[in-house]
Amino acid sequence: MKAASVKDLKKELQQRSAFDLVALCLRLSKFKKENKELLSYLLFEADDENAFIRRIQEEMAEQFSSINTKSSLFIKKGVAKILRSVKTTIRYSSKKETEVELLLYFCAQMKEIRPSIKRNTVLQNLYERQLERIRKVVPLLHEDLQHDYTVELERL
Repeated sequence: MKAASVKDLKKELQQRSAFDLVALCLRLSKFKKENKELLSYLLFEADDENAFIRRIQEEMAEQFSSINTKSSLFIKKGVAKILRSVKTTIRYSSKKETEVELLLYFCAQMKEIRPSIKRNTVLQNLYERQLERIRKVVPLLHEDLQHDYTVELERL
């Protein structure tokens, strides 16, 4: 089955009643976990972005604390899993400030992993890639935020 274009979907959705839209959204949320998470974000958390960021940071801290540090393989797998989750969350928000905040927190948590990530090339490269991603996004923000985030980035 071929998917319709966004323009066609928008046109069709504008012609539907509110009751039909609710039914469509509920049906869509049943098919994929990401759809349900996005809908939850839009309905319950999009209004208070700071609370959303704090909640994600708390989840990240919990996940980092539960990483098995017995082997570098387990550390790599754990960090990659957390990063996948963070990137998905960033896509829900689509705000550059949220992206920078969450990635900065992710990098700070990575630096605290013991044994140090500096001994592992894969983890060090992953860390550097996230810093580079932050460096690319910061110039797109407001000047005051650029300065604040640049200072924080230099600290890392």
